[in-house]
This record gives sequence, C-alpha cells and structure tokens, in this order.
Amino acid sequence: MVRPDSIHEGWKEIDLLFAMEKNTGVITMKDFEGKVAIITGAAYGFGKEFVKQAAQRKMKIVAVDIMGDELAKLDPLAKEWGAEDITLVTADVGIYEETEKVVKTALEKYGHIDLLMNNAGVAVPGKGYDLPLRDWEWIVQTNFMAHVYFMRQVIPVMLKQGTHCNIMNTCSVAGVINFTGMVPYYATKHAAVALSESLNYELQAQGADIAMGVFCPGYVQTNLDHSEWYRPERFKDDTDPYYQSEAFKKGQAEAKYVIETGYPIDGIGDLVFKAIEEDQFYVLPHEKYDGLLKIQTGEKLQRKSPNLAELMAMLKGAAEK
Repeated sequence: MVRPDSIHEGWKEIDLLFAMEKNTGVITMKDFEGKVAIITGAAYGFGKEFVKQAAQRKMKIVAVDIMGDELAKLDPLAKEWGAEDITLVTADVGIYEETEKVVKTALEKYGHIDLLMNNAGVAVPGKGYDLPLRDWEWIVQTNFMAHVYFMRQVIPVMLKQGTHCNIMNTCSVAGVINFTGMVPYYATKHAAVALSESLNYELQAQGADIAMGVFCPGYVQTNLDHSEWYRPERFKDDTDPYYQSEAFKKGQAEAKYVIETGYPIDGIGDLVFKAIEEDQFYVLPHEKYDGLLKIQTGEKLQRKSPNLAELMAMLKGAAEK
C-alpha cells in the first residue's frame, strides 16, 4: 500500500520537474575526448563494439569482463582503434565486491567517471519452471543486479562531479516485449528497463545532469548463445540432469540459430554512441519488433490477457510479407 506522505513527496518532485522546464539549453555528450567510460561485458559482442567506438573517440576506457584471457586481447586492438589509455579489469559483475573493485580502479586511475555502459548479460534457454534455481540466480545477478551494483556506486560519483554524464544500459528488445522460451531473460531485461526508467525520473526530479538510456536490440550476431563460456564456478553443477536433458539441448540449439541468423553487429556501436550524443533514452534499432510491441502494449491498455495464438498469427503474417 502506498503511504500518503510518499504520494505527497512524489507530487513535490513533479512540481520540481515543471520548474525545471524553465531551464534553457540542454547539455549533451558531444565531445568524448578525455572522458572516462566504464564498459562491462567488454570482451565480446556489443561490449567490444562499444570499446571500439570509445577508442575512436579518444576516451579513457575501463574495460570489464569475466573472461580475462579474452579481455587481454582488447589492449592491442583498442590502441589500434585509437585508444590512448585503456585499463582492463577482470571481474564478475554479479558480485558487488567485484563491481566495487572496478569503480575503485576507475577513480584511482582517472579521478572521474563520465560514461557507464552496463552491458554484461547472459541467457539460458528453457522453460521458466524447469530451469534450475542456480540459473535464475546467475541471470538475475548478471542481467539486473549488476546494473544496480554499478549505478548505486557510480551515480553518486557523477552527481558529485557536477559535469554532464551518461549511463547506457543494454536491456534488449526482451525488455519491452515478451515471448516464450527464456522467461528469466525476459524478466531481468524488463526489470532493467523499469530500473532505468525509474532512476531516470529520479535524476530528472533532482535536476541532475545525468542522461540515461536503454539499448534494446533484437537478435544480433553476438556471443549470447555461448553464455555457458562465462558461467562462474559458483553456478556450475555438472551432475544436474537438466543440463543433459533434451529440453536444454533443444534450447541451446534454438538460441544458436536465432543468434547466428540475427542482425549483423556492424554499425551497432556507432548507432549507440550517436544515441548517447543525443541523450536518447529508448534505443530500439530494429523496427521489425514494433508490431509486437504495439500488440502487447494494446493488450495492457485493453485489459486483455496475453494471447499466444494471436501473437503467433501476427508473427507468421509478418514473416510471410
């Protein structure tokens, strides 16, 4: 139950927002040179593309990944792309103390943080009621709690700096639509979008010069189908029969197919950095999913139950066009 005093506080914040409209001139991050970026999930996929874009823009980079050997390969690549200063930190972002290590490293070396890109993510296909709890915990910690851990530490730093900063959270189109097959993935991506939206409102309400965005791509040719590569020891149990089941093997094969036949990754990094330049919040690069988003939004507005048959018919029709 919402307390009356909390409602009152909310209205006070809305009054502040109206007052802020009088503020002229919107500051955006146009000049990246010399600014400091923390990029998680940096060794592969989107993260690697973000490092490339940050390097080309002469940013100081703190690149983070659980895969230390692969992360080490970024150093010569980043310098080839134009980076003058890159720091590599091997860390499991699903552990709070590990994220503290990352933030401490960034501040000790560079003294400030201007851009945070929460990008690390994992997926385990399968029915939500079949997946072992360890998989739920791994996905929740990596896809959602890591965002909480970093923003809880970095936002106060950015507020204290008093300079224009930006946070871009990789959330996937799975954060704005729903479907079958990967319930924990959809759940955590929706949570990450909601977290970003709510925090964005909070930052606006206090007049903070911190822009936020959610990057919500469809299936792209990344390494998401190889999430098992990144599974920490604490979430491994080779004796669990689930990982030998036909359901697990089928899910892995389907994940491999949709990723390998997904959109090319080329150009994604530049697209996201241009969105950062414009302080764009919703970054949805693939219009293919707009119809599904409209249907599911319409179901909510019409108070309708989710209807899989209607959804499948719409998807079949779209595929035949």
